[in-house]
Amino acid sequence: MTAIAAAVAVLASGCASDAVKRGYLPGYTDGEVTNHTEGLRHLWVGSWVAALAVGVITWGLMLWCVAAYRKRRDDNQLPVQTRYHVPLELMYVIVPLAMVLVLFYHTDRVMSDVNQVDGDADVHIQVIGKQWSWDFNYLDDDVYDTGQHLADPGSQTAEDEIDGAPGTSTALPTLYLPVGEKVEFTLDSRDVIHSFWVPAFLYKKDMIPGRTNVFEVTPEREGAYAGKCAELCGEYHSGMLFNVKVVSRSEYDAHMDDLRAQGNVGELGLDLNRHQEAPASAESQEAEH
Repeated sequence: MTAIAAAVAVLASGCASDAVKRGYLPGYTDGEVTNHTEGLRHLWVGSWVAALAVGVITWGLMLWCVAAYRKRRDDNQLPVQTRYHVPLELMYVIVPLAMVLVLFYHTDRVMSDVNQVDGDADVHIQVIGKQWSWDFNYLDDDVYDTGQHLADPGSQTAEDEIDGAPGTSTALPTLYLPVGEKVEFTLDSRDVIHSFWVPAFLYKKDMIPGRTNVFEVTPEREGAYAGKCAELCGEYHSGMLFNVKVVSRSEYDAHMDDLRAQGNVGELGLDLNRHQEAPASAESQEAEH
């Protein structure tokens, strides 16, 4: 049974579409989107292939038991009752434990690489989530961009997409990233919990009020990608969308100059947060002392 399953898997992989080989994850045939997507894809595909193999073996053993130990028409005796079977019980414990440990090892290895922050990034960007849009502070260039939520996401059509990229829209704020350069993202929230998610990056990270999260990634494929909030954050959560454009360094610098020309100089600080406490008055400070 195992040999047959393996043979079927090999034959199927030879004629499978690219989407199947990627485990139906977002991706492209002309290169990985970031330096982490390949590792994440291998982890996902390996996990479901292992799960499928366990399922095939389990289903095969169940069907074999049903066929081999079914009650015959002329058999009126009960089968031998076994109270325990030490080798079988040991297998029940050791095999699942080994599977969990292997999955844990590969998951920890990939996620440690994805979450590693070396502090040697080429570009530093602060992303601030707010109900229900995004602020982008380009810290190295001392400029910023700010967005408004999309009131009616269902009104967007293919004509509104950027370079034909699904989920993007010219009505949304756009985050620019230079291709081939390590970007350090600093994530903050102005009000409630949000989640910064670019599906093509195969990664998302929460934005929690009063807590700053950081991660690093290197975009490796130029193009436009859809971004969104992945944490239910209120009435207009569905309109909390943005675009990501991975561009050349020259185009990235040109966009920085455009923001500077628009007067978007400096950065939008956390003093604009909804839950930011106001400074205590002189009278209250004296009363406390």
